[in-house]
Amino acid sequence: MGFRGDATMVVSPEESAVLVDRAAAGDRQAWDRLVVGYENLVWAIVRRHRLSDSDAWDVCQTVWLRLVEHIDRLSDPQRVGAWLMTTAKRECLRVQEQSRRSLLAGEQGGQGWPGDDGGVDAELLRDETTKEVREAFRELPERHQRMLSLLMTEPQLSYKEIASRLGMPVGSIGPTRGRCLEKLRNLLGEAGTYPT
Repeated sequence: MGFRGDATMVVSPEESAVLVDRAAAGDRQAWDRLVVGYENLVWAIVRRHRLSDSDAWDVCQTVWLRLVEHIDRLSDPQRVGAWLMTTAKRECLRVQEQSRRSLLAGEQGGQGWPGDDGGVDAELLRDETTKEVREAFRELPERHQRMLSLLMTEPQLSYKEIASRLGMPVGSIGPTRGRCLEKLRNLLGEAGTYPT
């Protein structure tokens, strides 16, 4: 998935309604068609908010994850494009607000780990956290480990390339990534590493 330069939709409202119904029923081809038809629109909204590349990717993935979560409850499937635009704007604003809060916390001396004065204790805490993250990662199913590893170690790969390597539909990469990260967060939350 990537922004190809314009925000034009390639799916008519009538076709959108059909695709939404089919995707909600589990039709992967319909899902892929929705993603291809609206990915540029989502990217255009995200890019207007001038997020960092990593935040932009995260927002886009979250938007598609939200659609997976709500696709069977859309009140007007013909307007899925408008729903995606609204969801993208909200996610961008949420990320911007989080960044603003982080900046303010940093200005007030709240940056870094609690008690992080750059000393040995801070280094030990970071090492322990890294160990807990690795342990949580190993608890994920092997397929999810492979997907997250590809996304982290080869960020230049397109979703199409990742889907080909893993034998997955392109449209399922984003939602699966979201579920993997949520599972990882939950595992880390149980370990007390990540606030739940």
